[in-house]
Amino acid sequence: MGQRSFPGYNHLMQNLYDIIIIGGGVVGTAVSRELSRYKLRTALLEKEAELAFGVSKSNSGIIHPGTQNPPDSLKGRLCVQGNRLIRSLARELGVHFVETGELIVIFHEEELPGLLKLKAEAEQLRVPRLKIVDKKWLGKNEPNLSPEAYAALYAPTAGIISPYRLTYDLAENAVKNGVEVYTDCRVEQIIRLKDRSFEVHTSQEKFTGKYIINAAGLHADEISAMAGISDLIIKARKGEEYILDKKKEHLVNHILFPMPSPVSKGILIIKTSDGNPMIGPTAEETGDKTDLSTSPEGLVRVLESVRKMVPTIREQDIIAYFAGLRPSAGKDFIIRHEKKVPGFINVAGIQSPGLTASPAIALMVRDILASDGLELNKKKDFHKHRKATVHLFSLPFSRIKKVISRDPSYGDIVCRCEMVSSGEIREAVKRGARTLDGIKFRTRAQAGRCHGGFCTTRILKILKEELNLPVTKLTKRGAGSEVVVREKEQADN
Repeated sequence: MGQRSFPGYNHLMQNLYDIIIIGGGVVGTAVSRELSRYKLRTALLEKEAELAFGVSKSNSGIIHPGTQNPPDSLKGRLCVQGNRLIRSLARELGVHFVETGELIVIFHEEELPGLLKLKAEAEQLRVPRLKIVDKKWLGKNEPNLSPEAYAALYAPTAGIISPYRLTYDLAENAVKNGVEVYTDCRVEQIIRLKDRSFEVHTSQEKFTGKYIINAAGLHADEISAMAGISDLIIKARKGEEYILDKKKEHLVNHILFPMPSPVSKGILIIKTSDGNPMIGPTAEETGDKTDLSTSPEGLVRVLESVRKMVPTIREQDIIAYFAGLRPSAGKDFIIRHEKKVPGFINVAGIQSPGLTASPAIALMVRDILASDGLELNKKKDFHKHRKATVHLFSLPFSRIKKVISRDPSYGDIVCRCEMVSSGEIREAVKRGARTLDGIKFRTRAQAGRCHGGFCTTRILKILKEELNLPVTKLTKRGAGSEVVVREKEQADN
């Protein structure tokens, strides 16, 4: 049987489904969770070792208000709707969401008409409570902002969330409601059957479904081509980003944007849900969907841009460099039922603000299925709530003491940089983590300044114990990234 990310689900022998979702990022898991409300048999297939290892792993975690999208665009409408939905979704799933607000900053009076145009377009999309703030307001509310800043568009409904934990919690709740999740399950062939259903051949086994929802991110065009749809082209847009030390947590109070360009929202200063500010991204097309390299040129470009807004940022503040790839299919999202191949729904080109829009995208997909005649009967026993996961780094000391008194393993600190306990790591494994990166994305262990120099061996030991696997079978992010070549006992023979 297929490898599932979440233990304890009784897998049925027949791989016959109403819905097959391809892609286990935030969009695929949001769709799976929404469809789990109904009496449907749904499978989610992910080619990586764990969910959120594709485009979603490099997401900055911004919940956009809808200020930088054309008012007649699909992404603009879904962004504003998603911004509203994310609040109740976060409460239901126990995911930490913070409404920080955003500022789009200008430095010259002649830029003011452009800022007013952004405000007017956002108001057409019904983005609430927008206002232009002046130099005096900025000096009071953003003390580290350059005194050269002239004004800004303030959007208070912007916020931050953990894109990884949102993805995992969506999937966990979907599984509780009957969805089957398969990881290490690469789609290799799609065959259209005479009864209009699909036969999906994967690296694990064969699945048959009435509908396919293609949420495969960078590889959505390849999945689409397997189904006989050749007009979808995905281009990878690379963005280099840099994470600052947690000591800089209060560097800014809002998410700071410069004035956007025709091709990019610009290089930002981002508050994150985990405390570490982030700067970036750059934006450049690359022909390589695996190119995650960073460059000296990218670093210079990012630092020059953010220092214009906050001059005190230094290169020494950076603790991690990384690049992410965004799937571009043109100027707008592509969400459509393919008339050429009935039953095949493309959800493609979901770049920024895809994280924000994901719950609204899920509703749109649901409505497409309903309009095609799929019977959507609600479950009486749908479980919409999940208990919030314990993260010591987000708790006040009084709460931490109570947690440790109930379970002493939460007092055994494994990652000193991010204050992550063995209790949290073992819980992450029980919830589906199988790799070092899976542990990092769920708990932040290894995400601090020492990059796991102190905690990696402890984490490997816990993974070995919880998964009952030899340490040589443990990986950073799946097959081909093994951490230990051979165990000491074998080396000594």
